[in-house]
Amino acid sequence: MVQESLFYNGLLNFLLFSPLLGIPFLLFASEKTSKYLAFGFSLIPLILSLWLYSGYQTYGPRELAAQPYAFYNVTSWFGEASRYDINFITGVDGTSIYLVLLTTLLFSLSIWFSWNSISKNEKAYYVLLLLLEMGVLGVFTSLDLVLFYVFFEIGLIPMYFLIGIWGGKDRVYASVKFFLYTLVGSFMMLIAILYLGNYGAEVAGAGKEFTSNLLELTKLKIPTEIQSWLFLGFTLSFAIKVPLFPLHTWLPDAHVQAPTAGSVILAGVLLKMGTYGLIRFCLPLFPSASMEYAPYMAVLALVGIIYGALAAMVQTDIKKLVAYSSVAHMGFIVMGIFAMTPEAMSGAVLQMINHGISTGALFLIVGMIYDRRHTREIADFQGIAKQVPIFTVFFMITTLSSIGLPGLNGFVGEFLILLGSFNSPAFESWIAVVATTGVILAAVYMLWMFRRVMFGELDKKENQELTDLTTHEVVVLIPLVVLMFVIGFYATPFLQEIGNSTDKLVEVVKNAPAFTAMKP
Repeated sequence: MVQESLFYNGLLNFLLFSPLLGIPFLLFASEKTSKYLAFGFSLIPLILSLWLYSGYQTYGPRELAAQPYAFYNVTSWFGEASRYDINFITGVDGTSIYLVLLTTLLFSLSIWFSWNSISKNEKAYYVLLLLLEMGVLGVFTSLDLVLFYVFFEIGLIPMYFLIGIWGGKDRVYASVKFFLYTLVGSFMMLIAILYLGNYGAEVAGAGKEFTSNLLELTKLKIPTEIQSWLFLGFTLSFAIKVPLFPLHTWLPDAHVQAPTAGSVILAGVLLKMGTYGLIRFCLPLFPSASMEYAPYMAVLALVGIIYGALAAMVQTDIKKLVAYSSVAHMGFIVMGIFAMTPEAMSGAVLQMINHGISTGALFLIVGMIYDRRHTREIADFQGIAKQVPIFTVFFMITTLSSIGLPGLNGFVGEFLILLGSFNSPAFESWIAVVATTGVILAAVYMLWMFRRVMFGELDKKENQELTDLTTHEVVVLIPLVVLMFVIGFYATPFLQEIGNSTDKLVEVVKNAPAFTAMKP
Protein backbone atom coordinates (compact mmCIF):
# COMPACT_ATOMS: atom_id res chain seq x y z
CA MET A 1 0.00 0.00 0.00
CA VAL A 2 2.84 2.39 0.85
CA GLN A 3 4.55 1.67 -2.46
CA GLU A 4 1.35 2.39 -4.37
CA SER A 5 0.93 5.72 -2.58
CA LEU A 6 4.53 6.65 -3.32
CA PHE A 7 3.92 5.76 -6.96
CA TYR A 8 0.96 8.13 -7.16
CA ASN A 9 2.94 10.84 -5.38
CA GLY A 10 5.48 10.64 -8.19
CA LEU A 11 2.73 10.38 -10.79
CA LEU A 12 1.23 13.65 -9.56
CA ASN A 13 4.50 15.53 -10.04
CA PHE A 14 5.10 13.91 -13.41
CA LEU A 15 1.57 14.90 -14.47
CA LEU A 16 2.29 18.48 -13.43
CA PHE A 17 5.23 18.84 -15.83
CA SER A 18 4.06 16.41 -18.53
CA PRO A 19 2.72 19.18 -20.85
CA LEU A 20 6.31 20.36 -21.24
CA LEU A 21 7.30 17.05 -22.85
CA GLY A 22 5.91 18.17 -26.18
CA ILE A 23 7.62 21.56 -26.34
CA PRO A 24 11.08 20.37 -27.55
CA PHE A 25 9.44 18.31 -30.30
CA LEU A 26 7.26 21.24 -31.36
CA LEU A 27 10.23 23.59 -31.57
CA PHE A 28 11.91 21.37 -34.18
CA ALA A 29 8.73 20.30 -36.00
CA SER A 30 7.30 21.92 -39.10
CA GLU A 31 4.30 24.23 -38.89
CA LYS A 32 2.21 21.61 -40.66
CA THR A 33 2.90 18.80 -38.20
CA SER A 34 2.93 20.92 -35.03
CA LYS A 35 -0.81 20.58 -34.45
CA TYR A 36 -0.66 16.79 -34.54
CA LEU A 37 2.25 16.71 -32.13
CA ALA A 38 0.56 19.18 -29.79
CA PHE A 39 -2.62 17.14 -29.62
CA GLY A 40 -0.72 13.90 -29.12
CA PHE A 41 1.30 15.33 -26.25
CA SER A 42 -1.82 16.94 -24.72
CA LEU A 43 -3.25 13.44 -24.35
CA ILE A 44 -0.41 12.49 -21.99
CA PRO A 45 -1.59 14.75 -19.13
CA LEU A 46 -5.20 13.69 -19.81
CA ILE A 47 -4.34 10.00 -19.50
CA LEU A 48 -2.15 10.62 -16.46
CA SER A 49 -4.92 12.61 -14.75
CA LEU A 50 -7.37 9.75 -15.27
CA TRP A 51 -4.77 7.35 -13.88
CA LEU A 52 -4.24 9.63 -10.90
CA TYR A 53 -8.01 9.81 -10.36
CA SER A 54 -8.26 6.02 -10.27
CA GLY A 55 -5.52 6.01 -7.63
CA TYR A 56 -7.29 8.78 -5.73
CA GLN A 57 -10.43 6.66 -5.49
CA THR A 58 -8.44 3.62 -4.35
CA TYR A 59 -5.77 5.05 -2.03
CA GLY A 60 -7.04 8.60 -1.49
CA PRO A 61 -9.54 7.80 1.31
CA ARG A 62 -6.82 6.17 3.42
CA GLU A 63 -4.45 9.09 2.97
CA LEU A 64 -7.17 11.68 3.56
CA ALA A 65 -7.97 10.01 6.88
CA ALA A 66 -4.46 10.85 8.08
CA GLN A 67 -3.98 14.29 6.48
CA PRO A 68 -6.00 16.82 4.47
CA TYR A 69 -4.47 15.89 1.08
CA ALA A 70 -3.87 12.71 -0.87
CA PHE A 71 -0.50 12.02 -2.53
CA TYR A 72 1.08 14.73 -0.36
CA ASN A 73 4.63 15.13 -1.63
CA VAL A 74 7.40 17.36 -0.25
CA THR A 75 10.59 17.93 -2.24
CA SER A 76 13.31 20.16 -0.84
CA TRP A 77 13.57 23.29 -2.97
CA PHE A 78 15.85 25.73 -1.15
CA GLY A 79 17.73 22.99 0.73
CA GLU A 80 17.52 21.77 4.31
CA ALA A 81 20.21 24.19 5.46
CA SER A 82 18.37 27.22 4.12
CA ARG A 83 16.81 29.74 6.48
CA TYR A 84 13.72 29.69 4.29
CA ASP A 85 11.20 26.87 4.56
CA ILE A 86 10.12 27.01 0.90
CA ASN A 87 9.60 23.62 -0.72
CA PHE A 88 8.04 21.98 -3.72
CA ILE A 89 4.89 20.64 -2.06
CA THR A 90 2.02 19.12 -4.03
CA GLY A 91 -1.15 17.18 -3.24
CA VAL A 92 -4.80 16.85 -4.19
CA ASP A 93 -8.14 16.56 -2.45
CA GLY A 94 -11.78 16.39 -3.51
CA THR A 95 -11.69 20.02 -4.64
CA SER A 96 -8.56 19.95 -6.76
CA ILE A 97 -8.76 16.48 -8.31
CA TYR A 98 -11.75 17.41 -10.48
CA LEU A 99 -10.18 20.70 -11.48
CA VAL A 100 -7.10 18.77 -12.62
CA LEU A 101 -9.32 16.46 -14.70
CA LEU A 102 -11.21 19.43 -16.15
CA THR A 103 -7.95 21.16 -17.06
CA THR A 104 -6.45 18.24 -18.95
CA LEU A 105 -9.73 17.58 -20.79
CA LEU A 106 -10.30 21.17 -21.89
CA PHE A 107 -6.74 21.65 -23.08
CA SER A 108 -6.90 18.51 -25.24
CA LEU A 109 -10.24 19.56 -26.72
CA SER A 110 -9.02 23.13 -27.31
CA ILE A 111 -5.93 21.94 -29.16
CA TRP A 112 -8.03 19.52 -31.21
CA PHE A 113 -10.46 22.31 -32.12
CA SER A 114 -7.62 24.69 -33.07
CA TRP A 115 -6.53 22.46 -35.96
CA ASN A 116 -8.98 24.18 -38.30
CA SER A 117 -9.05 27.66 -36.77
CA ILE A 118 -5.37 28.60 -36.30
CA SER A 119 -3.28 29.05 -39.42
CA LYS A 120 -0.45 31.43 -38.44
CA ASN A 121 2.52 30.83 -36.14
CA GLU A 122 1.08 27.44 -35.23
CA LYS A 123 4.16 26.15 -33.43
CA ALA A 124 4.30 29.13 -31.08
CA TYR A 125 0.55 28.88 -30.48
CA TYR A 126 0.69 25.25 -29.36
CA VAL A 127 3.85 25.77 -27.31
CA LEU A 128 2.09 28.52 -25.37
CA LEU A 129 -0.97 26.32 -24.80
CA LEU A 130 1.16 23.50 -23.37
CA LEU A 131 3.07 25.94 -21.17
CA LEU A 132 -0.22 27.40 -19.96
CA GLU A 133 -1.52 23.92 -19.12
CA MET A 134 1.52 23.28 -16.93
CA GLY A 135 0.92 26.56 -15.11
CA VAL A 136 -2.75 25.79 -14.45
CA LEU A 137 -1.99 22.27 -13.20
CA GLY A 138 0.60 23.76 -10.87
CA VAL A 139 -1.95 26.15 -9.39
CA PHE A 140 -4.40 23.33 -8.64
CA THR A 141 -1.81 21.05 -7.01
CA SER A 142 0.51 23.45 -5.13
CA LEU A 143 0.43 23.37 -1.33
CA ASP A 144 3.24 25.87 -0.82
CA LEU A 145 2.34 29.56 -1.09
CA VAL A 146 5.48 30.59 -2.97
CA LEU A 147 5.11 27.64 -5.34
CA PHE A 148 1.46 28.57 -5.89
CA TYR A 149 2.44 32.15 -6.66
CA VAL A 150 5.03 31.02 -9.21
CA PHE A 151 2.51 28.89 -11.09
CA PHE A 152 -0.15 31.59 -10.74
CA GLU A 153 2.15 33.99 -12.56
CA ILE A 154 3.31 31.44 -15.14
CA GLY A 155 -0.28 31.14 -16.36
CA LEU A 156 -0.47 34.89 -16.97
CA ILE A 157 2.28 35.07 -19.61
CA PRO A 158 1.04 32.50 -22.20
CA MET A 159 -2.52 33.86 -22.08
CA TYR A 160 -1.20 37.38 -22.63
CA PHE A 161 0.48 36.27 -25.87
CA LEU A 162 -2.41 34.05 -26.96
CA ILE A 163 -4.76 37.04 -26.83
CA GLY A 164 -2.23 39.57 -28.11
CA ILE A 165 -1.08 37.57 -31.16
CA TRP A 166 -4.00 35.37 -32.21
CA GLY A 167 -6.88 37.54 -30.97
CA GLY A 168 -9.27 39.91 -32.74
CA LYS A 169 -8.74 43.44 -34.01
CA ASP A 170 -8.53 44.98 -30.50
CA ARG A 171 -6.33 42.16 -29.18
CA VAL A 172 -3.48 44.38 -27.97
CA TYR A 173 -5.78 46.50 -25.80
CA ALA A 174 -7.50 43.41 -24.37
CA SER A 175 -4.26 41.56 -23.64
CA VAL A 176 -2.62 44.53 -21.91
CA LYS A 177 -5.75 45.15 -19.83
CA PHE A 178 -5.88 41.49 -18.82
CA PHE A 179 -2.17 41.51 -17.95
CA LEU A 180 -2.27 44.70 -15.87
CA TYR A 181 -5.39 43.73 -13.92
CA THR A 182 -4.00 40.32 -13.01
CA LEU A 183 -0.51 41.64 -12.27
CA VAL A 184 -1.77 44.23 -9.80
CA GLY A 185 -3.78 41.59 -7.95
CA SER A 186 -0.82 39.20 -7.91
CA PHE A 187 1.40 41.91 -6.45
CA MET A 188 -0.97 42.36 -3.51
CA MET A 189 -1.00 38.61 -2.91
CA LEU A 190 2.80 38.52 -2.99
CA ILE A 191 3.00 41.16 -0.26
CA ALA A 192 0.55 39.16 1.86
CA ILE A 193 2.56 35.95 1.29
CA LEU A 194 5.80 37.64 2.39
CA TYR A 195 4.21 38.99 5.55
CA LEU A 196 2.48 35.71 6.38
CA GLY A 197 5.65 33.71 5.73
CA ASN A 198 7.65 35.81 8.15
CA TYR A 199 4.87 35.83 10.73
CA GLY A 200 4.56 32.06 10.65
CA ALA A 201 8.25 31.19 10.59
CA GLU A 202 8.12 29.96 14.20
CA VAL A 203 5.99 27.02 13.09
CA ALA A 204 8.61 25.80 10.60
CA GLY A 205 11.14 24.89 13.26
CA ALA A 206 14.34 26.26 14.73
CA GLY A 207 16.47 28.45 12.52
CA LYS A 208 13.75 29.19 9.95
CA GLU A 209 12.98 32.82 9.17
CA PHE A 210 10.29 32.23 6.58
CA THR A 211 7.80 29.47 5.84
CA SER A 212 5.27 29.12 3.04
CA ASN A 213 4.07 25.58 3.81
CA LEU A 214 0.27 25.72 3.70
CA LEU A 215 -0.26 22.93 6.24
CA GLU A 216 2.07 24.60 8.73
CA LEU A 217 0.55 28.04 8.21
CA THR A 218 -2.99 26.77 8.81
CA LYS A 219 -1.90 25.85 12.35
CA LEU A 220 -1.26 29.51 13.18
CA LYS A 221 -3.55 31.41 15.51
CA ILE A 222 -3.40 34.73 13.70
CA PRO A 223 -5.08 37.70 15.44
CA THR A 224 -8.27 38.76 13.70
CA GLU A 225 -7.02 42.26 12.85
CA ILE A 226 -3.97 40.81 11.08
CA GLN A 227 -6.15 38.21 9.37
CA SER A 228 -8.27 40.98 7.93
CA TRP A 229 -5.37 42.67 6.13
CA LEU A 230 -3.95 39.40 4.86
CA PHE A 231 -7.39 38.26 3.73
CA LEU A 232 -7.84 41.45 1.72
CA GLY A 233 -4.44 41.02 0.08
CA PHE A 234 -5.21 37.48 -1.08
CA THR A 235 -8.85 38.17 -1.91
CA LEU A 236 -8.10 41.15 -4.14
CA SER A 237 -5.92 38.94 -6.32
CA PHE A 238 -8.48 36.14 -6.45
CA ALA A 239 -11.43 38.52 -6.95
CA ILE A 240 -9.75 39.95 -10.07
CA LYS A 241 -9.20 36.45 -11.39
CA VAL A 242 -12.79 35.30 -10.73
CA PRO A 243 -13.69 38.10 -11.73
CA LEU A 244 -15.89 39.54 -9.01
CA PHE A 245 -17.86 42.77 -9.53
CA PRO A 246 -16.58 45.52 -9.86
CA LEU A 247 -13.22 44.03 -10.91
CA HIS A 248 -14.71 42.23 -13.91
CA THR A 249 -14.21 44.77 -16.69
CA TRP A 250 -11.19 43.00 -18.22
CA LEU A 251 -13.16 39.79 -18.83
CA PRO A 252 -15.54 40.76 -21.70
CA ASP A 253 -12.68 42.35 -23.65
CA ALA A 254 -10.40 39.37 -23.12
CA HIS A 255 -13.08 36.87 -24.12
CA VAL A 256 -14.19 38.72 -27.23
CA GLN A 257 -10.65 39.26 -28.52
CA ALA A 258 -9.19 35.87 -27.55
CA PRO A 259 -9.06 33.00 -30.05
CA THR A 260 -11.67 30.32 -29.41
CA ALA A 261 -9.28 28.03 -27.53
CA GLY A 262 -8.17 31.00 -25.41
CA SER A 263 -11.79 31.73 -24.46
CA VAL A 264 -12.42 28.08 -23.59
CA ILE A 265 -9.36 27.91 -21.35
CA LEU A 266 -10.04 31.33 -19.83
CA ALA A 267 -13.63 30.50 -18.90
CA GLY A 268 -13.08 26.82 -18.23
CA VAL A 269 -10.09 26.87 -15.86
CA LEU A 270 -8.38 30.27 -15.50
CA LEU A 271 -11.37 31.89 -13.80
CA LYS A 272 -11.49 28.91 -11.44
CA MET A 273 -8.01 29.81 -10.22
CA GLY A 274 -9.69 32.71 -8.40
CA THR A 275 -12.46 30.73 -6.71
CA TYR A 276 -10.05 27.88 -6.00
CA GLY A 277 -7.68 30.32 -4.30
CA LEU A 278 -10.50 31.53 -2.05
CA ILE A 279 -11.23 27.96 -0.97
CA ARG A 280 -7.68 26.70 -0.71
CA PHE A 281 -6.04 29.70 0.99
CA CYS A 282 -8.38 32.44 2.24
CA LEU A 283 -10.80 30.29 4.22
CA PRO A 284 -8.38 27.94 6.00
CA LEU A 285 -5.67 30.57 6.62
CA PHE A 286 -7.98 33.41 7.67
CA PRO A 287 -11.22 31.82 8.98
CA SER A 288 -12.20 34.70 11.25
CA ALA A 289 -11.61 37.31 8.54
CA SER A 290 -13.46 35.13 6.03
CA MET A 291 -16.46 35.07 8.33
CA GLU A 292 -16.19 38.80 9.00
CA TYR A 293 -16.13 39.72 5.31
CA ALA A 294 -18.56 37.03 4.15
CA PRO A 295 -21.58 39.39 4.03
CA TYR A 296 -19.67 41.89 1.88
CA MET A 297 -18.41 39.17 -0.45
CA ALA A 298 -21.95 37.82 -0.75
CA VAL A 299 -23.33 41.26 -1.66
CA LEU A 300 -20.64 41.76 -4.30
CA ALA A 301 -21.42 38.29 -5.66
CA LEU A 302 -25.12 39.16 -5.74
CA VAL A 303 -24.46 42.40 -7.63
CA GLY A 304 -22.33 40.42 -10.08
CA ILE A 305 -25.14 37.90 -10.61
CA ILE A 306 -27.72 40.56 -11.42
CA TYR A 307 -25.39 42.91 -13.28
CA GLY A 308 -23.87 40.12 -15.36
CA ALA A 309 -27.31 38.88 -16.36
CA LEU A 310 -28.63 42.35 -17.25
CA ALA A 311 -25.48 43.18 -19.21
CA ALA A 312 -25.76 39.89 -21.11
CA MET A 313 -29.35 40.70 -22.09
CA VAL A 314 -28.32 43.79 -24.08
CA GLN A 315 -25.36 42.31 -25.94
CA THR A 316 -25.47 42.01 -29.72
CA ASP A 317 -22.32 39.85 -29.93
CA ILE A 318 -22.87 36.19 -28.98
CA LYS A 319 -19.40 35.80 -27.51
CA LYS A 320 -19.73 38.92 -25.39
CA LEU A 321 -23.10 37.68 -24.14
CA VAL A 322 -21.49 34.41 -23.02
CA ALA A 323 -18.67 36.40 -21.40
CA TYR A 324 -21.09 38.43 -19.28
CA SER A 325 -22.94 35.24 -18.38
CA SER A 326 -19.66 34.06 -16.81
CA VAL A 327 -19.69 37.09 -14.51
CA ALA A 328 -23.13 36.00 -13.28
CA HIS A 329 -22.22 32.32 -12.95
CA MET A 330 -19.02 33.07 -11.05
CA GLY A 331 -21.06 35.30 -8.74
CA PHE A 332 -23.10 32.25 -7.76
CA ILE A 333 -19.90 30.33 -7.01
CA VAL A 334 -18.48 33.09 -4.79
CA MET A 335 -21.78 33.35 -2.92
CA GLY A 336 -21.72 29.60 -2.33
CA ILE A 337 -18.17 29.72 -0.99
CA PHE A 338 -18.95 32.42 1.57
CA ALA A 339 -22.27 30.92 2.64
CA MET A 340 -20.20 28.74 4.99
CA THR A 341 -22.53 25.74 4.78
CA PRO A 342 -21.62 22.24 3.56
CA GLU A 343 -24.32 22.27 0.86
CA ALA A 344 -23.35 25.64 -0.60
CA MET A 345 -19.62 24.91 -0.45
CA SER A 346 -20.01 21.56 -2.22
CA GLY A 347 -22.35 23.17 -4.74
CA ALA A 348 -19.82 25.94 -5.40
CA VAL A 349 -17.03 23.47 -6.17
CA LEU A 350 -19.32 21.38 -8.36
CA GLN A 351 -20.48 24.53 -10.13
CA MET A 352 -16.85 25.41 -10.85
CA ILE A 353 -16.69 22.15 -12.82
CA ASN A 354 -20.11 22.68 -14.38
CA HIS A 355 -19.28 26.18 -15.55
CA GLY A 356 -16.08 24.95 -17.16
CA ILE A 357 -17.99 22.28 -19.04
CA SER A 358 -21.00 24.34 -20.14
CA THR A 359 -19.33 27.66 -20.89
CA GLY A 360 -16.37 25.92 -22.47
CA ALA A 361 -18.81 24.17 -24.82
CA LEU A 362 -20.59 27.46 -25.53
CA PHE A 363 -17.36 29.15 -26.59
CA LEU A 364 -16.51 26.18 -28.82
CA ILE A 365 -19.93 26.44 -30.45
CA VAL A 366 -19.55 30.19 -30.98
CA GLY A 367 -16.13 29.54 -32.50
CA MET A 368 -17.59 26.98 -34.89
CA ILE A 369 -20.23 29.35 -36.22
CA TYR A 370 -17.69 32.19 -36.39
CA ASP A 371 -15.34 30.10 -38.52
CA ARG A 372 -18.19 29.71 -41.03
CA ARG A 373 -19.62 33.23 -41.08
CA HIS A 374 -16.77 35.37 -39.67
CA THR A 375 -19.28 37.28 -37.57
CA ARG A 376 -20.71 36.84 -34.08
CA GLU A 377 -23.46 39.45 -34.34
CA ILE A 378 -26.84 38.00 -33.38
CA ALA A 379 -28.52 40.11 -36.09
CA ASP A 380 -26.47 38.34 -38.78
CA PHE A 381 -28.11 35.01 -37.97
CA GLN A 382 -31.70 33.90 -38.23
CA GLY A 383 -33.47 30.69 -39.11
CA ILE A 384 -30.35 28.54 -39.37
CA ALA A 385 -31.79 25.63 -37.33
CA LYS A 386 -32.99 23.78 -40.44
CA GLN A 387 -29.73 24.45 -42.23
CA VAL A 388 -27.51 23.05 -39.45
CA PRO A 389 -29.57 20.54 -37.41
CA ILE A 390 -26.63 18.82 -35.68
CA PHE A 391 -25.22 22.18 -34.63
CA THR A 392 -28.69 23.14 -33.35
CA VAL A 393 -28.94 20.07 -31.11
CA PHE A 394 -25.56 20.66 -29.49
CA PHE A 395 -26.24 24.38 -29.11
CA MET A 396 -29.62 23.71 -27.50
CA ILE A 397 -28.28 21.17 -24.98
CA THR A 398 -25.42 23.47 -24.00
CA THR A 399 -27.76 26.45 -23.65
CA LEU A 400 -30.11 24.49 -21.38
CA SER A 401 -27.14 23.30 -19.34
CA SER A 402 -25.96 26.88 -18.89
CA ILE A 403 -29.33 28.05 -17.56
CA GLY A 404 -29.55 25.13 -15.11
CA LEU A 405 -32.30 22.93 -16.56
CA PRO A 406 -33.04 19.96 -14.26
CA GLY A 407 -31.42 16.84 -15.65
CA LEU A 408 -28.31 18.73 -16.74
CA ASN A 409 -25.22 19.61 -14.73
CA GLY A 410 -25.92 23.30 -14.12
CA PHE A 411 -29.05 22.59 -12.07
CA VAL A 412 -27.29 20.51 -9.40
CA GLY A 413 -24.67 23.10 -8.55
CA GLU A 414 -27.00 26.11 -8.55
CA PHE A 415 -29.62 24.31 -6.45
CA LEU A 416 -27.09 23.37 -3.76
CA ILE A 417 -25.65 26.90 -3.71
CA LEU A 418 -29.06 28.50 -3.30
CA LEU A 419 -30.17 25.90 -0.72
CA GLY A 420 -27.04 26.35 1.37
CA SER A 421 -27.04 30.14 0.99
CA PHE A 422 -30.63 30.42 2.17
CA ASN A 423 -29.59 28.77 5.46
CA SER A 424 -26.26 30.56 5.68
CA PRO A 425 -25.01 31.69 9.10
CA ALA A 426 -22.73 34.23 7.39
CA PHE A 427 -25.29 36.49 5.70
CA GLU A 428 -29.02 37.19 5.54
CA SER A 429 -31.32 34.86 3.61
CA TRP A 430 -32.65 37.71 1.44
CA ILE A 431 -29.37 37.63 -0.50
CA ALA A 432 -30.10 34.07 -1.62
CA VAL A 433 -33.70 35.01 -2.45
CA VAL A 434 -32.64 37.90 -4.67
CA ALA A 435 -29.90 35.78 -6.24
CA THR A 436 -32.57 33.35 -7.40
CA THR A 437 -33.72 35.99 -9.88
CA GLY A 438 -30.37 35.46 -11.60
CA VAL A 439 -31.56 31.99 -12.62
CA ILE A 440 -34.64 33.53 -14.24
CA LEU A 441 -32.62 36.23 -15.98
CA ALA A 442 -30.17 33.59 -17.27
CA ALA A 443 -33.08 31.76 -18.91
CA VAL A 444 -34.23 35.04 -20.45
CA TYR A 445 -30.97 36.10 -22.12
CA MET A 446 -29.83 32.61 -23.13
CA LEU A 447 -33.15 31.45 -24.60
CA TRP A 448 -33.72 34.83 -26.26
CA MET A 449 -30.31 34.63 -27.89
CA PHE A 450 -30.91 31.03 -28.98
CA ARG A 451 -34.27 31.88 -30.54
CA ARG A 452 -32.94 34.88 -32.46
CA VAL A 453 -29.96 32.95 -33.81
CA MET A 454 -31.58 29.62 -34.64
CA PHE A 455 -35.20 30.36 -35.56
CA GLY A 456 -37.07 32.71 -37.86
CA GLU A 457 -36.90 33.19 -41.61
CA LEU A 458 -33.73 32.02 -43.36
CA ASP A 459 -33.40 35.14 -45.51
CA LYS A 460 -29.63 35.71 -45.77
CA LYS A 461 -27.72 34.02 -48.57
CA GLU A 462 -24.66 33.49 -46.36
CA ASN A 463 -26.79 31.57 -43.85
CA GLN A 464 -28.35 29.47 -46.60
CA GLU A 465 -24.88 28.25 -47.52
CA LEU A 466 -23.90 27.22 -43.98
CA THR A 467 -22.57 23.70 -43.54
CA ASP A 468 -23.34 21.55 -40.54
CA LEU A 469 -20.80 20.33 -37.99
CA THR A 470 -18.03 18.10 -39.25
CA THR A 471 -17.03 14.86 -37.54
CA HIS A 472 -13.99 16.67 -36.18
CA GLU A 473 -16.21 19.27 -34.47
CA VAL A 474 -18.72 16.72 -33.17
CA VAL A 475 -15.90 14.80 -31.49
CA VAL A 476 -14.86 17.98 -29.67
CA LEU A 477 -18.35 18.53 -28.23
CA ILE A 478 -19.40 14.98 -27.37
CA PRO A 479 -17.27 14.58 -24.18
CA LEU A 480 -18.63 17.84 -22.76
CA VAL A 481 -22.26 17.02 -23.57
CA VAL A 482 -21.89 13.55 -22.05
CA LEU A 483 -20.56 15.11 -18.84
CA MET A 484 -23.52 17.51 -18.76
CA PHE A 485 -25.91 14.55 -18.59
CA VAL A 486 -23.75 12.40 -16.30
CA ILE A 487 -23.45 15.12 -13.64
CA GLY A 488 -27.06 16.16 -14.17
CA PHE A 489 -28.47 12.69 -13.52
CA TYR A 490 -25.90 11.22 -11.14
CA ALA A 491 -23.85 13.80 -9.27
CA THR A 492 -23.53 11.70 -6.11
CA PRO A 493 -19.97 10.38 -6.71
CA PHE A 494 -18.73 13.90 -7.45
CA LEU A 495 -20.44 15.40 -4.43
CA GLN A 496 -19.21 12.68 -2.06
CA GLU A 497 -15.56 13.30 -2.86
CA ILE A 498 -15.98 17.08 -2.98
CA GLY A 499 -17.87 16.98 0.33
CA ASN A 500 -15.08 15.04 2.05
CA SER A 501 -12.87 18.09 1.55
CA THR A 502 -15.31 20.99 1.80
CA ASP A 503 -17.01 19.69 4.95
CA LYS A 504 -13.66 19.84 6.78
CA LEU A 505 -13.16 23.39 5.56
CA VAL A 506 -16.58 24.45 6.83
CA GLU A 507 -15.70 22.97 10.22
CA VAL A 508 -12.48 25.02 10.32
CA VAL A 509 -14.45 28.22 9.71
CA LYS A 510 -17.10 27.25 12.24
CA ASN A 511 -14.42 26.94 14.92
CA ALA A 512 -13.15 30.45 14.18
CA PRO A 513 -13.74 33.10 16.89
CA ALA A 514 -15.74 35.30 14.52
CA PHE A 515 -18.17 32.46 13.86
CA THR A 516 -18.43 31.49 17.52
CA ALA A 517 -19.19 35.11 18.43
CA MET A 518 -22.16 35.11 16.07
CA LYS A 519 -23.84 32.19 17.82
CA PRO A 520 -26.67 33.07 20.22
